Amino acid sequence: MNHFHADLPEPLRHAVDARLKTAAAEKWGTRLWAADASLWTNGDEAKWVGWLAAGGGKQVDFAQLKAIAAKARGHKDVVLLGMGGSSLGPEVLAEIIGAAPGYPTVHALDSTDPGQISTVASKIDPSEALFLVASKSGSTMEPELLRAYFWELAGKDGDRFVAVTDPGSKLEKLAREHGYHAIFLGDPAIGGRYSVLSVFGMVPAAMMGINVEAFFAATQPLVEACKGDTANPGLILGAIMGEAAVSGRDKLTIQTSPGLEPIGAWLEQLIAESTGKHGKGIVPVDVEPDAPAADYGSDRLFALLTLDGEDVSRLTQQADALVAAGQPMVRITLASKDLIGQEFFRWEVATAFAGAVIGIDPFDQPDVEDAKIATRKLIDKYEESGALAPETPFHQDAAMAFSAPGDHMFAATNPVEILRDHFASAEPGAYVGFLVYLERNAEHEAAVARMRQAVVEAKGVATVAGFGPRFLHSTGQAYKGGPKSGVFLEITRTPNPDVPVPGRKASFGTVQLAQARGDLDVLAARGQRTLRIHLNTGDLNTLETLVARSLQN
Repeated sequence: MNHFHADLPEPLRHAVDARLKTAAAEKWGTRLWAADASLWTNGDEAKWVGWLAAGGGKQVDFAQLKAIAAKARGHKDVVLLGMGGSSLGPEVLAEIIGAAPGYPTVHALDSTDPGQISTVASKIDPSEALFLVASKSGSTMEPELLRAYFWELAGKDGDRFVAVTDPGSKLEKLAREHGYHAIFLGDPAIGGRYSVLSVFGMVPAAMMGINVEAFFAATQPLVEACKGDTANPGLILGAIMGEAAVSGRDKLTIQTSPGLEPIGAWLEQLIAESTGKHGKGIVPVDVEPDAPAADYGSDRLFALLTLDGEDVSRLTQQADALVAAGQPMVRITLASKDLIGQEFFRWEVATAFAGAVIGIDPFDQPDVEDAKIATRKLIDKYEESGALAPETPFHQDAAMAFSAPGDHMFAATNPVEILRDHFASAEPGAYVGFLVYLERNAEHEAAVARMRQAVVEAKGVATVAGFGPRFLHSTGQAYKGGPKSGVFLEITRTPNPDVPVPGRKASFGTVQLAQARGDLDVLAARGQRTLRIHLNTGDLNTLETLVARSLQN
């Protein structure tokens, strides 16, 4: 199995040891596999543990996966159209393991950003590519809009489309009507963020040429180990995560060696959407720029995942310095990238147990729907009138406009002072979030990383970042339902050029703006501190300069 080691400061170590003794006496491992809802809130949790069987390969038909692999072989590209759990797991597999020789590259498209859509479209030959539409509900807005766009682009050739959805969904019906090459049905007892080892992860895995049977065989030692009441690797990690959170260490900071970096985005959704609710939970912090050990507060738990064969000397030195500074550190080492399935399962089990420690249902997402409702209202009005509902920024100039829903009033009228006022509310224990409704590309990611670095250095608080609307189906739950300690800066712009949606008045750019506005309104309504900057003629580099100036003493 993958190697695991934890260095914990004494107070946390004592709490974890006590929790593990309680868990052994109360048979937590046995109760998990028995779907005993009393382990959590005694609600409907028993309906959502189908992912346990999926970990053993019992939710997939290996013969069907071999058939779809044969269909994919020889094609250059597969475009996966999905959101959240339907896209993040496959993205990890595509970026960490990758396509086998002779098999297509999988492009996971989980955005309504026109630039993102155009970039993916430009990388493929639409007359040759295969298209995988993935949606558990079959009615999620983003995959449906993307499906309509690529259905037209691909010449409405049903034989090059594949659907992955739950039984009886709108997508299943449409796929049959349109003559899709194949339809794979999921298990309704598996939530999206726990679905990577079901057909939602394994169909794209097969299409990129991964030997799925061998993948599950490599995963099984960890699955079997997670069935016990003692020495259970998932339970041990879950106890650490849960006890850290209830003691105030609710920022799980994920660090990886280069070959494993993509798993952070999957962990973000699993942990944030599962634990962040009712004002409680764990805020995952992914790809945050490094800082000196002394700069981190007492609200952190660190997790370092490394791959054998990679140079991890810098990461090891940093981890040792953090431990020496009294920070809790979990270290996991993979002997091979093909063992990533073990980490999928370990973290699923750990997240379920962390929910039991925190005292919440780790399988629901009560706050995700609110942003969807707010977005739908804006889009429906656009479809009726041809315009989004008007809004009045409290300050604007040629470069950018500033808006702030909610109770937080900004007296300053200078952009630097507005930002300084906003970041001033990030006290110890808070976190600053950059919510970016732009194309997710290397240039934008680098600019966001530099702004996060400036915040960490100046404020000493955790920072998170997400590209919208992708993060709405991931960390968005924790931002709205979790601890009320967020300070959010949302960044939008009017796309040019835009991309039309077939059969709709609203373009992809309009939908993205509606999603951003709906998201910020709900964040403000939930008591989080929010500021939106709409880029007119300015760009991220302009904003980066303003952020840096606002953080100077």
